[in-house]
Amino acid sequence: MFVRNGIALIETVDVIAPVVDDPYTFGAISATNAISDVFAMGGSPITALAVAGFPLCSCSPSILTDIIRGAADTLREAGAVLTGGHSFDNAEIKFGLAVTGIGNADRILQVSGAQPGNLLVLTKPIGIGMITTALKGGKARPEEIDEAVRWMLTLNREASEQALAVRATACTDVTGFGLLGHAHTMARRQPIDFEILAGTVPVLPAAWRCLDAGMSPEGAYKNLEYLKSRVDFDATLSDEMKLMLADPQTSGGLLIALPEEGLPSLQQSGISHAVIGKVVAGSGRIRVKA
Repeated sequence: MFVRNGIALIETVDVIAPVVDDPYTFGAISATNAISDVFAMGGSPITALAVAGFPLCSCSPSILTDIIRGAADTLREAGAVLTGGHSFDNAEIKFGLAVTGIGNADRILQVSGAQPGNLLVLTKPIGIGMITTALKGGKARPEEIDEAVRWMLTLNREASEQALAVRATACTDVTGFGLLGHAHTMARRQPIDFEILAGTVPVLPAAWRCLDAGMSPEGAYKNLEYLKSRVDFDATLSDEMKLMLADPQTSGGLLIALPEEGLPSLQQSGISHAVIGKVVAGSGRIRVKA
């Protein structure tokens, strides 16, 4: 982040592999995912460069055209423009954006800064990784895919605006490290703990069916392995719930720490959100209660 004359310049980049079959939709999801980093800081995206890995010998160029068209349309919806980019020959399709955003330097949201007594709010349900894994395995139902896509295409712009309005103390977007992993990045190396009540975390209903069918992504297991010494789980918490809380998300929601007095305003805004826990004094750990 670079600051001049009270304006913060935000730079971020994110590249993902396809999570759906339709190229246009994949491009739109990729863009929504990349832009989210700017919204998580309370900024507004203004320009972006495309980054595309593409198997030139085995895929039609029209696929890449559709991916870029989906990304450009989503950027336009977010108030930004695609100004160029770079492509390279790759064994599999990868696509993302390097995004430039701006924000008020005095109101930038940081990943750290949560205070004891703050509430923890999540603005999108989790379980996307379970459903996209089931899609790859041919076990996801069309209506389940449609619901997951709807959430992946939902911009975090309004959630970001509300986080600023309620004077959030910390914020991040929930993506590949799962809810628990990103919660850990907010709490680590600080004199606080996050207490998360598992039963209040919104989960896409289809994600449970996909998990029961054995369609849990490898990333969920890797996230849990990384977090095993950093998270305290209630003894009664099921292994399935632990996996769900570690499920890697694509274009997930914002995890916001905010003063309790800001909750009524957030509720009145009408944006999707759930209070999933609170911040207490501690040593940078995550405590998950059943």
